[in-house]
Amino acid sequence: MSYTLDQDGFQIIPSVLTDSDSEVETLRMALSSLGVAPGHRNLMRHVPEIAALAGSAKIINLLGPGLLPVRSIFFDKTPEANWLVPWHQDLSIAVKRRIDVSGYGPWSTKDGVPHVQPPVEILETMVTIRLHLDDCDESNGALRVIPGSHQLGRLGAADIINARSNQNEVVCSMHAGDALLMRPLLLHASSEASAPAHRRVIHLEYATGSLASGLEWAEALS
Repeated sequence: MSYTLDQDGFQIIPSVLTDSDSEVETLRMALSSLGVAPGHRNLMRHVPEIAALAGSAKIINLLGPGLLPVRSIFFDKTPEANWLVPWHQDLSIAVKRRIDVSGYGPWSTKDGVPHVQPPVEILETMVTIRLHLDDCDESNGALRVIPGSHQLGRLGAADIINARSNQNEVVCSMHAGDALLMRPLLLHASSEASAPAHRRVIHLEYATGSLASGLEWAEALS
């Protein structure tokens, strides 16, 4: 079955990264020095290859006009770093500094970077692309999603349970080089890998425009 970003909140695009010119392997090597951890943030600041990829025409053309990269994370499930993520929406954005603004909150800090939940209208315009550097299925912690749940707005715990009971989940099985596009408000989860192996994913978030009252995206490329 085919899913679309606007209607279902996610879309799988095969072979965005190619093996023929060693693009996947080049990115694997660029990320190989990162330590074992559930996730590494601020990739665009620290890994030039990721900054170049995030701003490339190849990626921007998939997402639509006016979108710029604003956050980057690297995930890799291995026997040494194997975890589960419960059903949730991506509600926080990363900013350069905390400025208390009406409609923004609550605040948190991740790896020393301020994060805040913006108005839902901002989240509704954002797009995430997850670039897979390994084959991925249920055995090594593929993402699971609830199609259409991005249209329900910001959800509380009871709303999440209700959404799950009314719509079957989809397992996003991917091949190395495939891309998963998704809306931040899409309900998603992942299980621990039952057969842990590399599940390397470059997670890039894109947004349009500026934030309110002096707030700035933490990683926006100039």
